[in-house]
Amino acid sequence: MAKALGIDFGESKVGIAVSSGVLAAPLKIIKNSGLKKLIFDIKNIVEEEGIEALVVGVSENKSGQSARDFGDKLAKELNLPVYFVDETLTTKDVQRLVIEAGMKRKKRKSMEDAFAATLILQSYLDSQ
Repeated sequence: MAKALGIDFGESKVGIAVSSGVLAAPLKIIKNSGLKKLIFDIKNIVEEEGIEALVVGVSENKSGQSARDFGDKLAKELNLPVYFVDETLTTKDVQRLVIEAGMKRKKRKSMEDAFAATLILQSYLDSQ
């Protein structure tokens, strides 16, 4: 299976997850300080991790269109296939799962977007 990068795109932060076989794991949060810088940061991760596909979460509102536009730009810039996955409930699911896991609030807040990217990526992996 191709190694994939999961992306939870947000206006201020972007959650990143990476696949290892059929499992997704949180990697990091990237500050969204402009499109050029964000694409540069993701390109570095793609090269470091040997990524062959990108999976971007999209919702059904205005932010969903922003995520879709971002994914299209990434596909063009990085010359990689981009798959879009519905992320409508991922943030709520993440909050519930990390609370159930007993994670401290500060750690939970700092990694929430990376965990959301993990659920997005895992959803894609499960569908393959």
